[in-house]
Amino acid sequence: MRMLSNDDLSRFARHIVLRHVGGPGQQRLRAAKVLVVGAGGLGSPLLLYLAAAGIGTLGIVDDDRVSLSNLQRQVIHRLADLGRAKTDSAGDAIRALDPGIRIAPHPVRLDAANAAGLVADYDVIADGSDNFDTRYTLAEACEAARKPLVTAAVNEFHGAVTVLRPWEAAQEGGLNPRYRDLYPDKPPPGAIPTCAEAGVLGALCGLVGSLQAIEVIRQITPFGTPLIGRLLMIDALDMRFETLGYSRLD
Repeated sequence: MRMLSNDDLSRFARHIVLRHVGGPGQQRLRAAKVLVVGAGGLGSPLLLYLAAAGIGTLGIVDDDRVSLSNLQRQVIHRLADLGRAKTDSAGDAIRALDPGIRIAPHPVRLDAANAAGLVADYDVIADGSDNFDTRYTLAEACEAARKPLVTAAVNEFHGAVTVLRPWEAAQEGGLNPRYRDLYPDKPPPGAIPTCAEAGVLGALCGLVGSLQAIEVIRQITPFGTPLIGRLLMIDALDMRFETLGYSRLD
């Protein structure tokens, strides 16, 4: 494991003195490789906080370009980035925060043909995508590769976060649940309005993406209790947080 530099010791001082992280935990973060799928509303705060935490390698999957309507919530991008590939724009923002981070841009749409190859080289995967096809495909690829997946979603005033490690034994026996144990059937096209159709509160993306970042960090340097078999639901209308337990169906 690579030693922390003098700059690292200063940059990450608040982590190094933090109980349950410390120097060894920060070294693990610096050595870790995390793939973030989507550099949009969730991916923006997620990438920024993972970069600030000192993740050594950040892969970014997104085939979209920055548009003016993105800036209401996709805070990693700037007005000057309009028209640029989101992988490039996000990469520049991360470099400006910490030039020591290795950035691996993947300017493609994740699908069944490329998912296994994309997740293969990373330690933890985070899903900030905005469609069910990507979410189901990514969850299946991560399960097959035995890669922990931190998945989240937002819509209008609501958000949700959970962690998937379905190849491992659950505390109560059997295996941890899969994505399909939480959402057995993929909704048909048009059944759930997209953010473009129904809208989304921009600040909620910041909250949910930050919660994702915490779950990614704890997958690398363990502390507390991760959201495995638990779905954290956020209701920004009434500012309520609820946790729903779920388990393997077979």
